[in-house]
Amino acid sequence: MATEVRQVVRHQPPDWFTECYTQSTNAERQRSASHQVRQESRFLRNETDSQTKWDQYSNDVRLADRVDHIRKWKEILERTLGQLDQEIADLSEAKELTEQALEAKNLPTDVAIECLTLREGRKNIDVVQDEPENQLHKEVEVIDGIKKILQQRVSDSFEQLCLLQEARQQVQADLQDKNIALGIDIDQYNLSDRSPNISFKPDALRVPKGSTTPQQWEDFSRYNKERAEAEMKSSNRLREQIHHTLQQTANDQEAQKQATEYAFRKRIHEFERAKDELEWQKKNTEDEIAELENDIRGIEEAIRNKIRPTKKAETRLENRTYRPNVELCRDAPQYGLVDEVKQLYASKHALEEKLKQAQHALDGLYKNLQRLNDDIALKANSLRLDNQCLDVRKKLNPAPKTNVEHNLNLTGIERMKSAILA
Repeated sequence: MATEVRQVVRHQPPDWFTECYTQSTNAERQRSASHQVRQESRFLRNETDSQTKWDQYSNDVRLADRVDHIRKWKEILERTLGQLDQEIADLSEAKELTEQALEAKNLPTDVAIECLTLREGRKNIDVVQDEPENQLHKEVEVIDGIKKILQQRVSDSFEQLCLLQEARQQVQADLQDKNIALGIDIDQYNLSDRSPNISFKPDALRVPKGSTTPQQWEDFSRYNKERAEAEMKSSNRLREQIHHTLQQTANDQEAQKQATEYAFRKRIHEFERAKDELEWQKKNTEDEIAELENDIRGIEEAIRNKIRPTKKAETRLENRTYRPNVELCRDAPQYGLVDEVKQLYASKHALEEKLKQAQHALDGLYKNLQRLNDDIALKANSLRLDNQCLDVRKKLNPAPKTNVEHNLNLTGIERMKSAILA
Protein backbone atom coordinates (compact mmCIF):
# COMPACT_ATOMS: atom_id res chain seq x y z
CA MET A 1 0.00 0.00 0.00
CA ALA A 2 1.47 3.33 -0.96
CA THR A 3 2.14 6.04 1.88
CA GLU A 4 0.29 9.42 1.60
CA VAL A 5 2.71 12.42 1.92
CA ARG A 6 1.31 15.35 4.13
CA GLN A 7 1.38 18.71 2.56
CA VAL A 8 3.96 21.02 4.33
CA VAL A 9 4.31 24.72 3.73
CA ARG A 10 7.59 25.49 2.33
CA HIS A 11 9.19 28.85 3.10
CA GLN A 12 11.76 30.61 1.12
CA PRO A 13 15.27 31.24 2.48
CA PRO A 14 14.74 35.00 2.67
CA ASP A 15 11.73 34.38 4.86
CA TRP A 16 13.85 32.18 7.05
CA PHE A 17 16.56 34.82 7.40
CA THR A 18 13.96 37.48 8.00
CA GLU A 19 12.38 35.40 10.71
CA CYS A 20 15.73 34.83 12.39
CA TYR A 21 16.50 38.48 12.25
CA THR A 22 13.11 39.34 13.64
CA GLN A 23 13.54 36.92 16.53
CA SER A 24 16.98 38.30 17.32
CA THR A 25 15.77 41.86 17.08
CA ASN A 26 12.77 41.16 19.30
CA ALA A 27 14.94 39.45 21.88
CA GLU A 28 17.34 42.35 21.98
CA ARG A 29 14.45 44.83 22.19
CA GLN A 30 12.82 42.86 25.00
CA ARG A 31 16.12 42.61 26.84
CA SER A 32 16.64 46.32 26.37
CA ALA A 33 13.15 47.02 27.64
CA SER A 34 13.68 44.64 30.53
CA HIS A 35 16.98 46.31 31.27
CA GLN A 36 15.28 49.68 31.20
CA VAL A 37 12.57 48.38 33.51
CA ARG A 38 15.16 46.93 35.81
CA GLN A 39 17.08 50.17 35.91
CA GLU A 40 13.95 52.16 36.49
CA SER A 41 12.72 49.73 39.13
CA ARG A 42 16.06 49.90 40.92
CA PHE A 43 15.96 53.68 40.74
CA LEU A 44 12.35 53.70 41.86
CA ARG A 45 13.09 51.22 44.62
CA ASN A 46 16.00 53.28 45.84
CA GLU A 47 14.03 56.49 45.44
CA THR A 48 10.93 55.16 47.21
CA ASP A 49 13.05 53.62 49.92
CA SER A 50 14.82 56.93 50.46
CA GLN A 51 11.54 58.81 50.24
CA THR A 52 9.94 56.44 52.75
CA LYS A 53 12.85 56.80 55.14
CA TRP A 54 12.88 60.56 54.65
CA ASP A 55 9.11 60.76 55.15
CA GLN A 56 9.39 58.64 58.28
CA TYR A 57 12.19 60.84 59.57
CA SER A 58 10.26 64.01 58.69
CA ASN A 59 7.15 62.74 60.40
CA ASP A 60 9.19 61.65 63.40
CA VAL A 61 10.54 65.21 63.57
CA ARG A 62 7.03 66.58 63.10
CA LEU A 63 5.72 64.29 65.82
CA ALA A 64 8.59 65.29 68.11
CA ASP A 65 7.87 68.97 67.43
CA ARG A 66 4.18 68.33 67.99
CA VAL A 67 4.93 66.56 71.26
CA ASP A 68 7.09 69.48 72.35
CA HIS A 69 4.34 71.92 71.33
CA ILE A 70 1.71 69.94 73.24
CA ARG A 71 4.02 69.71 76.23
CA LYS A 72 4.57 73.45 76.15
CA TRP A 73 0.83 74.12 76.15
CA LYS A 74 0.34 71.37 78.70
CA GLU A 75 2.80 73.10 81.03
CA ILE A 76 1.09 76.44 80.39
CA LEU A 77 -2.32 74.95 81.11
CA GLU A 78 -1.05 73.14 84.21
CA ARG A 79 0.44 76.39 85.50
CA THR A 80 -2.80 78.19 84.67
CA LEU A 81 -4.80 75.46 86.39
CA GLY A 82 -2.63 75.76 89.50
CA GLN A 83 -3.08 79.54 89.47
CA LEU A 84 -6.82 79.07 89.06
CA ASP A 85 -6.94 76.67 92.00
CA GLN A 86 -4.99 79.14 94.12
CA GLU A 87 -7.18 82.03 93.04
CA ILE A 88 -10.33 80.03 93.75
CA ALA A 89 -8.97 79.18 97.20
CA ASP A 90 -8.02 82.83 97.88
CA LEU A 91 -11.37 84.15 96.66
CA SER A 92 -13.21 81.48 98.65
CA GLU A 93 -11.30 82.57 101.74
CA ALA A 94 -12.10 86.22 101.01
CA LYS A 95 -15.75 85.28 100.57
CA GLU A 96 -15.71 83.35 103.83
CA LEU A 97 -14.13 86.31 105.65
CA THR A 98 -16.79 88.58 104.16
CA GLU A 99 -19.54 86.21 105.29
CA GLN A 100 -18.00 86.10 108.76
CA ALA A 101 -17.83 89.91 108.82
CA LEU A 102 -21.46 90.05 107.67
CA GLU A 103 -22.52 87.62 110.37
CA ALA A 104 -20.48 89.56 112.95
CA LYS A 105 -22.62 92.65 112.22
CA ASN A 106 -25.59 91.01 113.94
CA LEU A 107 -24.09 91.65 117.38
CA PRO A 108 -23.58 95.44 116.90
CA THR A 109 -27.12 95.69 115.53
CA ASP A 110 -28.53 93.81 118.52
CA VAL A 111 -26.48 95.95 120.91
CA ALA A 112 -27.65 99.22 119.32
CA ILE A 113 -31.29 98.10 119.37
CA GLU A 114 -30.92 96.92 122.97
CA CYS A 115 -29.50 100.31 123.95
CA LEU A 116 -32.37 102.10 122.22
CA THR A 117 -34.81 99.81 124.03
CA LEU A 118 -33.14 100.43 127.39
CA ARG A 119 -33.27 104.18 126.89
CA GLU A 120 -37.03 103.93 126.37
CA GLY A 121 -37.08 103.45 130.15
CA ARG A 122 -36.37 107.17 130.63
CA LYS A 123 -39.26 109.17 132.08
CA ASN A 124 -40.80 112.61 131.86
CA ILE A 125 -38.38 115.40 130.99
CA ASP A 126 -35.46 112.97 130.58
CA VAL A 127 -37.10 111.52 127.46
CA VAL A 128 -34.92 113.69 125.25
CA GLN A 129 -33.84 113.17 121.66
CA ASP A 130 -30.27 113.69 122.73
CA GLU A 131 -26.95 112.97 121.06
CA PRO A 132 -26.66 109.33 122.24
CA GLU A 133 -30.04 108.55 120.73
CA ASN A 134 -29.09 110.24 117.45
CA GLN A 135 -25.79 108.37 117.37
CA LEU A 136 -27.51 105.06 118.11
CA HIS A 137 -29.93 105.57 115.22
CA LYS A 138 -27.01 106.58 113.03
CA GLU A 139 -25.11 103.47 114.18
CA VAL A 140 -28.03 101.27 113.12
CA GLU A 141 -28.08 103.02 109.72
CA VAL A 142 -24.30 102.62 109.32
CA ILE A 143 -24.46 98.91 110.19
CA ASP A 144 -27.38 98.35 107.79
CA GLY A 145 -25.39 100.08 105.06
CA ILE A 146 -22.34 97.95 105.86
CA LYS A 147 -24.49 94.82 105.69
CA LYS A 148 -25.76 95.76 102.24
CA ILE A 149 -22.22 96.41 100.99
CA LEU A 150 -20.90 93.15 102.45
CA GLN A 151 -23.85 91.20 101.06
CA GLN A 152 -23.12 92.67 97.63
CA ARG A 153 -19.48 91.63 97.96
CA VAL A 154 -20.58 88.09 98.90
CA SER A 155 -22.84 87.97 95.83
CA ASP A 156 -20.04 89.28 93.60
CA SER A 157 -17.68 86.68 95.05
CA PHE A 158 -20.16 83.89 94.39
CA GLU A 159 -20.61 84.99 90.76
CA GLN A 160 -16.86 85.33 90.28
CA LEU A 161 -16.28 81.90 91.80
CA CYS A 162 -18.77 80.45 89.30
CA LEU A 163 -16.84 82.12 86.45
CA LEU A 164 -13.54 80.84 87.84
CA GLN A 165 -14.95 77.32 88.17
CA GLU A 166 -16.21 77.48 84.60
CA ALA A 167 -12.82 78.66 83.34
CA ARG A 168 -11.16 75.95 85.42
CA GLN A 169 -13.38 73.26 83.92
CA GLN A 170 -12.48 74.44 80.42
CA VAL A 171 -8.77 74.53 81.22
CA GLN A 172 -8.97 71.14 82.93
CA ALA A 173 -10.88 69.62 79.99
CA ASP A 174 -8.34 71.10 77.57
CA LEU A 175 -5.51 69.79 79.75
CA GLN A 176 -7.05 66.31 79.83
CA ASP A 177 -7.34 66.37 76.04
CA LYS A 178 -3.73 67.52 75.84
CA ASN A 179 -2.63 64.62 78.05
CA ILE A 180 -4.51 62.13 75.88
CA ALA A 181 -3.17 63.67 72.67
CA LEU A 182 0.33 63.79 74.14
CA GLY A 183 0.16 60.10 75.03
CA ILE A 184 -1.13 59.20 71.57
CA ASP A 185 1.55 61.23 69.78
CA ILE A 186 4.32 59.85 72.00
CA ASP A 187 3.12 56.33 71.19
CA GLN A 188 3.11 57.17 67.48
CA TYR A 189 6.58 58.66 67.75
CA ASN A 190 7.83 55.47 69.39
CA LEU A 191 6.35 53.22 66.66
CA SER A 192 8.78 51.52 64.26
CA ASP A 193 8.48 49.27 61.26
CA ARG A 194 9.00 46.29 63.54
CA SER A 195 6.46 47.30 66.18
CA PRO A 196 4.05 44.43 66.86
CA ASN A 197 0.91 46.56 66.95
CA ILE A 198 1.02 48.00 63.43
CA SER A 199 -1.46 46.89 60.78
CA PHE A 200 -3.37 48.04 57.76
CA LYS A 201 -6.33 50.25 58.59
CA PRO A 202 -9.46 50.78 56.56
CA ASP A 203 -9.74 54.22 55.01
CA ALA A 204 -6.62 55.46 56.75
CA LEU A 205 -6.63 58.68 54.69
CA ARG A 206 -10.05 59.80 55.92
CA VAL A 207 -10.35 63.17 57.67
CA PRO A 208 -12.04 62.55 61.07
CA LYS A 209 -15.16 64.54 61.79
CA GLY A 210 -14.44 67.55 63.99
CA SER A 211 -10.85 67.95 62.86
CA THR A 212 -9.32 71.38 63.40
CA THR A 213 -6.42 73.30 61.96
CA PRO A 214 -3.26 73.90 64.00
CA GLN A 215 -4.22 77.55 64.23
CA GLN A 216 -7.66 76.67 65.58
CA TRP A 217 -6.02 74.24 68.02
CA GLU A 218 -3.65 76.86 69.34
CA ASP A 219 -6.32 79.58 69.37
CA PHE A 220 -8.55 77.32 71.48
CA SER A 221 -5.88 76.76 74.12
CA ARG A 222 -4.85 80.41 74.02
CA TYR A 223 -8.49 81.44 74.48
CA ASN A 224 -8.82 79.15 77.52
CA LYS A 225 -5.59 80.52 78.98
CA GLU A 226 -6.47 84.16 78.31
CA ARG A 227 -10.00 83.70 79.63
CA ALA A 228 -8.65 82.09 82.79
CA GLU A 229 -6.16 84.95 83.20
CA ALA A 230 -8.93 87.50 82.65
CA GLU A 231 -11.12 85.83 85.26
CA MET A 232 -8.18 85.64 87.68
CA LYS A 233 -7.48 89.32 87.09
CA SER A 234 -11.13 90.14 87.78
CA SER A 235 -10.99 87.93 90.87
CA ASN A 236 -7.86 89.70 92.09
CA ARG A 237 -9.54 93.09 91.63
CA LEU A 238 -12.58 91.77 93.50
CA ARG A 239 -10.37 90.53 96.34
CA GLU A 240 -8.76 93.97 96.52
CA GLN A 241 -12.24 95.50 96.68
CA ILE A 242 -13.25 93.03 99.37
CA HIS A 243 -10.10 93.83 101.35
CA HIS A 244 -10.76 97.56 101.01
CA THR A 245 -14.44 97.07 101.88
CA LEU A 246 -13.62 95.04 104.99
CA GLN A 247 -11.10 97.62 106.15
CA GLN A 248 -13.33 100.58 105.29
CA THR A 249 -16.44 99.12 106.88
CA ALA A 250 -14.47 98.13 109.97
CA ASN A 251 -13.12 101.69 110.21
CA ASP A 252 -16.58 103.19 109.66
CA GLN A 253 -18.11 100.93 112.27
CA GLU A 254 -15.31 101.62 114.75
CA ALA A 255 -15.59 105.38 114.15
CA GLN A 256 -19.34 105.26 114.70
CA LYS A 257 -18.85 103.08 117.79
CA GLN A 258 -16.40 105.62 119.22
CA ALA A 259 -18.78 108.48 118.39
CA THR A 260 -21.69 106.70 120.08
CA GLU A 261 -19.72 105.83 123.19
CA TYR A 262 -18.32 109.38 123.36
CA ALA A 263 -21.89 110.69 123.20
CA PHE A 264 -22.85 108.29 126.00
CA ARG A 265 -19.89 109.35 128.16
CA LYS A 266 -20.67 113.01 127.54
CA ARG A 267 -24.35 112.50 128.33
CA ILE A 268 -23.49 110.51 131.47
CA HIS A 269 -21.23 113.39 132.54
CA GLU A 270 -24.11 115.81 131.96
CA PHE A 271 -26.44 113.60 133.99
CA GLU A 272 -23.89 113.34 136.79
CA ARG A 273 -23.44 117.12 136.84
CA ALA A 274 -27.20 117.66 136.79
CA LYS A 275 -27.69 115.08 139.53
CA ASP A 276 -24.91 116.60 141.64
CA GLU A 277 -26.43 120.03 141.13
CA LEU A 278 -29.87 118.75 142.15
CA GLU A 279 -28.46 117.01 145.20
CA TRP A 280 -26.63 120.20 146.15
CA GLN A 281 -29.86 122.13 145.71
CA LYS A 282 -31.68 119.47 147.75
CA LYS A 283 -29.18 119.79 150.58
CA ASN A 284 -29.46 123.59 150.57
CA THR A 285 -33.24 123.30 150.42
CA GLU A 286 -33.29 120.91 153.35
CA ASP A 287 -31.01 123.26 155.28
CA GLU A 288 -33.28 126.16 154.38
CA ILE A 289 -36.34 124.18 155.47
CA ALA A 290 -34.69 123.41 158.78
CA GLU A 291 -33.81 127.07 159.32
CA LEU A 292 -37.24 128.22 158.21
CA GLU A 293 -38.97 125.75 160.49
CA ASN A 294 -36.78 127.00 163.32
CA ASP A 295 -37.74 130.60 162.44
CA ILE A 296 -41.42 129.63 162.31
CA ARG A 297 -41.13 128.17 165.75
CA GLY A 298 -39.48 131.44 166.82
CA ILE A 299 -42.30 133.50 165.32
CA GLU A 300 -44.89 131.32 166.97
CA GLU A 301 -43.02 131.74 170.26
CA ALA A 302 -42.87 135.49 169.69
CA ILE A 303 -46.63 135.56 169.06
CA ARG A 304 -47.23 133.61 172.22
CA ASN A 305 -44.92 135.96 174.09
CA LYS A 306 -47.16 138.90 173.11
CA ILE A 307 -50.18 137.43 174.93
CA ARG A 308 -49.25 138.31 178.52
CA PRO A 309 -47.95 141.84 177.72
CA THR A 310 -51.19 142.46 175.85
CA LYS A 311 -53.26 141.11 178.73
CA LYS A 312 -51.26 143.27 181.14
CA ALA A 313 -51.68 146.46 179.09
CA GLU A 314 -55.37 145.83 178.44
CA THR A 315 -55.89 145.07 182.15
CA ARG A 316 -54.23 148.34 183.09
CA LEU A 317 -56.39 150.27 180.67
CA GLU A 318 -59.52 148.53 181.90
CA ASN A 319 -58.71 149.03 185.55
CA ARG A 320 -57.98 152.76 185.08
CA THR A 321 -61.44 153.25 183.63
CA TYR A 322 -62.75 152.78 187.18
CA ARG A 323 -61.11 155.96 188.42
CA PRO A 324 -63.80 158.26 189.96
CA ASN A 325 -65.02 161.63 188.61
CA VAL A 326 -62.34 164.01 187.63
CA GLU A 327 -59.66 161.43 188.26
CA LEU A 328 -60.66 159.78 185.00
CA CYS A 329 -58.01 161.85 183.31
CA ARG A 330 -56.40 161.04 179.97
CA ASP A 331 -53.02 161.50 181.39
CA ALA A 332 -49.64 160.36 180.12
CA PRO A 333 -50.00 156.81 181.45
CA GLN A 334 -53.31 156.57 179.67
CA TYR A 335 -51.75 157.58 176.35
CA GLY A 336 -48.76 155.33 176.99
CA LEU A 337 -50.92 152.31 177.71
CA VAL A 338 -53.01 152.96 174.60
CA ASP A 339 -49.87 153.23 172.49
CA GLU A 340 -48.52 150.06 174.10
CA VAL A 341 -51.69 148.10 173.30
CA LYS A 342 -51.73 149.39 169.73
CA GLN A 343 -48.09 148.49 169.37
CA LEU A 344 -48.76 145.01 170.75
CA TYR A 345 -51.66 144.59 168.29
CA ALA A 346 -49.45 145.75 165.41
CA SER A 347 -46.58 143.47 166.47
CA LYS A 348 -48.87 140.48 166.77
CA HIS A 349 -50.43 141.22 163.40
CA ALA A 350 -47.01 141.64 161.81
CA LEU A 351 -45.81 138.42 163.40
CA GLU A 352 -48.91 136.56 162.23
CA GLU A 353 -48.46 137.89 158.69
CA LYS A 354 -44.82 136.89 158.72
CA LEU A 355 -45.84 133.49 160.08
CA LYS A 356 -48.22 133.05 157.17
CA GLN A 357 -45.46 134.07 154.75
CA ALA A 358 -43.01 131.69 156.41
CA GLN A 359 -45.50 128.84 156.31
CA HIS A 360 -46.22 129.61 152.64
CA ALA A 361 -42.49 129.68 151.95
CA LEU A 362 -42.13 126.40 153.85
CA ASP A 363 -44.83 124.82 151.70
CA GLY A 364 -43.00 126.06 148.61
CA LEU A 365 -39.74 124.63 149.88
CA TYR A 366 -41.34 121.27 150.58
CA LYS A 367 -42.92 121.21 147.13
CA ASN A 368 -39.63 122.17 145.55
CA LEU A 369 -37.88 119.53 147.65
CA GLN A 370 -40.34 116.95 146.33
CA ARG A 371 -39.69 118.11 142.79
CA LEU A 372 -35.96 117.90 143.45
CA ASN A 373 -36.32 114.38 144.81
CA ASP A 374 -38.42 113.36 141.81
CA ASP A 375 -35.94 114.93 139.39
CA ILE A 376 -33.02 113.30 141.19
CA ALA A 377 -34.81 109.97 140.89
CA LEU A 378 -35.32 110.63 137.16
CA LYS A 379 -31.66 111.56 136.73
CA ALA A 380 -30.57 108.52 138.70
CA ASN A 381 -32.78 106.30 136.52
CA SER A 382 -31.50 107.85 133.30
CA LEU A 383 -27.91 107.65 134.57
CA ARG A 384 -28.40 104.00 135.47
CA LEU A 385 -29.85 103.25 132.02
CA ASP A 386 -26.99 104.98 130.19
CA ASN A 387 -24.39 103.21 132.34
CA GLN A 388 -26.20 99.97 131.62
CA CYS A 389 -26.01 100.80 127.90
CA LEU A 390 -22.25 101.27 128.21
CA ASP A 391 -22.01 97.92 129.98
CA VAL A 392 -24.01 96.33 127.16
CA ARG A 393 -21.71 97.92 124.60
CA LYS A 394 -18.70 96.21 126.19
CA LYS A 395 -19.76 93.18 124.15
CA LEU A 396 -18.41 95.04 121.11
CA ASN A 397 -14.90 95.31 122.53
CA PRO A 398 -12.44 92.71 121.16
CA ALA A 399 -11.11 90.05 123.44
CA PRO A 400 -7.97 91.28 125.22
CA LYS A 401 -4.71 89.97 123.81
CA THR A 402 -2.02 88.37 125.83
CA ASN A 403 1.17 90.35 126.36
CA VAL A 404 3.06 87.97 124.07
CA GLU A 405 0.59 88.42 121.19
CA HIS A 406 0.57 92.17 121.70
CA ASN A 407 4.38 92.36 121.59
CA LEU A 408 4.57 90.11 118.52
CA ASN A 409 2.17 92.37 116.64
CA LEU A 410 3.96 95.51 117.73
CA THR A 411 7.38 94.23 116.64
CA GLY A 412 6.03 92.89 113.35
CA ILE A 413 7.22 89.37 114.06
CA GLU A 414 3.68 88.12 113.69
CA ARG A 415 1.17 89.99 111.57
CA MET A 416 -2.54 89.79 111.84
CA LYS A 417 -3.92 87.24 109.38
CA SER A 418 -4.79 88.94 106.10
CA ALA A 419 -4.39 86.57 103.16
CA ILE A 420 -7.03 88.22 101.01
CA LEU A 421 -4.44 89.77 98.70
CA ALA A 422 -2.04 86.82 98.80
